[in-house]
Amino acid sequence: MTAHGVSRTRELLRRGELSAVEHTTAVLSAARERDTLDAYVAVAGEEALRAARRADGRIRELGADAWRTMPLLGTTVSVKDLLQTRHLPTRRGSLLPNDRPREDAPAVARLRAAGAVVVGKTATSEYGWSASTVSRVAPPTRNPYDPRLTAGGSSGGAAAAVATGLCDAALGTDGAGSIRIPAAFCGVVGYKPSLGRIPYVPNSADRLAHQGPIARTVADAALLAEVMAGPHPADPDSGLGSLDAPRTARALRIGWIEYDGTADDVRRVAEQARLALRDQGHLVEDVEVRCTHLYPALVDLLAASEAAGSRPEDDEWADPGRLEVIRHGRTLGGADVIRAEEVRQDLRATLRTVMDRYDILAMATVPVEPFAADAVGPPWAADVRDLQWLAWAPASYPFNMTGQPALSLPAGLTRAGLPVGVQLVGPVGADGLVVQLAGRLEADLGTPVPPGARVLEPAIAR
Repeated sequence: MTAHGVSRTRELLRRGELSAVEHTTAVLSAARERDTLDAYVAVAGEEALRAARRADGRIRELGADAWRTMPLLGTTVSVKDLLQTRHLPTRRGSLLPNDRPREDAPAVARLRAAGAVVVGKTATSEYGWSASTVSRVAPPTRNPYDPRLTAGGSSGGAAAAVATGLCDAALGTDGAGSIRIPAAFCGVVGYKPSLGRIPYVPNSADRLAHQGPIARTVADAALLAEVMAGPHPADPDSGLGSLDAPRTARALRIGWIEYDGTADDVRRVAEQARLALRDQGHLVEDVEVRCTHLYPALVDLLAASEAAGSRPEDDEWADPGRLEVIRHGRTLGGADVIRAEEVRQDLRATLRTVMDRYDILAMATVPVEPFAADAVGPPWAADVRDLQWLAWAPASYPFNMTGQPALSLPAGLTRAGLPVGVQLVGPVGADGLVVQLAGRLEADLGTPVPPGARVLEPAIAR
């Protein structure tokens, strides 16, 4: 595997078995020549190698102390193509021009300041509208376990790149599951922190979108999130999710949710995680969370936001599926949006009551297996005119509407050899508790390796 993950790469750099330039060169070459899944839409050049040379110089000068204030020094990260970067173009998965300043988004700047080398931009659906990577500007990103199938989305390029060793970790965005869904489909870790823990600039009025890491391990994801966290003056929500609950992951009360329509094989694999939680000494009970009109409210919030940011004269350039969402948004009035917000408030109140009884909620991250690579959903949800394009992911979007921290980690493989993720959700601000429990569960469940990743293993080891 070209990239080993953040922790392993740091270890190799610290022991002098690898240089940052060697590592970055190998990753860039692999991203250009071996990206058979179409994870990347742009690959870095000389600017990445300059950063790697600076990292090597710091390591020669300071030795192990080089990582004291730059914990990501010499590691490679990719950035989802929704987020601005100063050296690489940002197309946002769209044919429409991007008139935003060509500068690093705050989270990207913090990754660079911590020593990470940005190696490229990863594929997304247009503006991240769907939980796939189908767009008009690049081929859809394919699943590392079966290239006929989707990697998920809209951070599908990020998840596929991490899974196949084309970067140590990735920065994604999540407005209705866009980090956790592809992480589950690709067998890696996807972490959506509490709303505001990582600043999102420019932010959206729907207050659904989060930024967060995709990584090979829980520890790597937690480290990236820590580096990126903290207030920023351009995001008024930033800092809201910064207080961790003073709890440890011992003998927790865990509410287990199973959604209608969960595939039998997904249920079977997720049950392994449920049993592991019980074996760790936690109380695991079935719980049902009911909130009426939740999905229609999500659709109206997303559609109103898309319509607000779109001009009729740009319709011919828009992704056809996203255009259907925009057209629905143009039919909505202020009263419709307020009713959707009332549903959101009802969900927040309901989940606050549930979280009074349980420390953590757990469930299969996605109740279905990956679908066709060129589709935006399984067959029954693939026609966007029905406005069901996210209805197949009911475990994801509720926690965008509430702003709660949610982390997906691999639970195992189906009989068809496809990954299944299990999701852990905590109260707003209890990110530390979620990460602690995820790390313990990961130790019991292990981490799957995509078949294609084994082919790349000899690329850098000396």
